[in-house]
Amino acid sequence: MSNENQFNEKESLALIAQMINKAKESCHHTGVSTIMWGIVITVCSLVRFAEIHFNYWLPFDIYYTTFIAVIPQIYFSIKEKRERKVKTWEDSFIDYTWLGFGISIFLLILITNIMGHSLQPVIEKYETLTASASPFRFYEYVAPLFLMLYGLPTFITGAGTKFRPMVIGGIFCWLASVITIYTPGKIDLLVTALAAILAWLIPGIILERDYRIAKKKLEEENV
Repeated sequence: MSNENQFNEKESLALIAQMINKAKESCHHTGVSTIMWGIVITVCSLVRFAEIHFNYWLPFDIYYTTFIAVIPQIYFSIKEKRERKVKTWEDSFIDYTWLGFGISIFLLILITNIMGHSLQPVIEKYETLTASASPFRFYEYVAPLFLMLYGLPTFITGAGTKFRPMVIGGIFCWLASVITIYTPGKIDLLVTALAAILAWLIPGIILERDYRIAKKKLEEENV
């Protein structure tokens, strides 16, 4: 029995060491980046919901904070790059996946803003001719597009690292994308906040917790 216990302990320590060596090489694995974006998107969605529901508006667009959040993201990336001793193909794949995601988000914001401005005169003309509000609300179709995009890197990262919470989060984003096609804009914002919590915030917290526990155990073993 003692030999079996020793073997299990050695196996556990080897697994922990492997986990730490992988986790310390990428901020996606430590959960810092994931937690940050989960909080940012959740707060932005809930603030925008409050603005619409209570009919008050901040002096700035709350979604501009997503661009401000890029600053700590760059800091985390530079810090992790300096600490990273060996960069595996998996690290590069995940890094480029999220880089592509960031570029796609920027392009989607640009495209939807241009389309929204282009359609506005048509909507105003319709309302003038019919003396009634237009049944088409372009902004209600924006959330499904963003949720569809949110699901892609989340699912890929979760599947590539075999981390089930992110796989589930990515699938939820896709389901939410379909749901928000049929819900009003205010509900879309609540669904988006929930998607950010399930896809990024909760998985990030789990990653950060596991990383700290494994790191502590490895440090104790090295003492």
